[in-house]
Amino acid sequence: MRDIEDLKKDFENFKTNGSYCEDGSCSSDEETKEIDYPNYTDALFAKIVAPHKSGIYISRWDIKEIAKVAGEDMAIHPRKRMFELLMKYATTKENMQSVLDSIEAHFNEKTEIYKELKEAFPASAELFESKIEKANKTIESFPTIIDEYFE
Repeated sequence: MRDIEDLKKDFENFKTNGSYCEDGSCSSDEETKEIDYPNYTDALFAKIVAPHKSGIYISRWDIKEIAKVAGEDMAIHPRKRMFELLMKYATTKENMQSVLDSIEAHFNEKTEIYKELKEAFPASAELFESKIEKANKTIESFPTIIDEYFE
């Protein structure tokens, strides 16, 4: 019976009538506003791997080849997982630079194909030109990625 009485007493002491920080030990919400930063790998995935942003579709095999050229060998997984593994490899500035160089080379290969298709099918030139512009814009952002990620 004594245990139940002690439990009731503890429960009564726990009740605070809606005021949980009566002694002032809790910080207010205004003091602890934290900014929820996105995962940098997710941001890069959305910027580089998403074809509507970069203009280039990167398949799982492409990621495997990009990793191989950059100096990392990896197995085939879903694209997002493979990109995460690639970013785990790119934890040093040198590795990240080699990954971005490899991605740039891949983008350049794809844009050459787009240029050939643009010449072969002039009616579709506008479509391919927008993809080429997106790819070039993505490539131009690579130095910024290095700066943001490592400095």
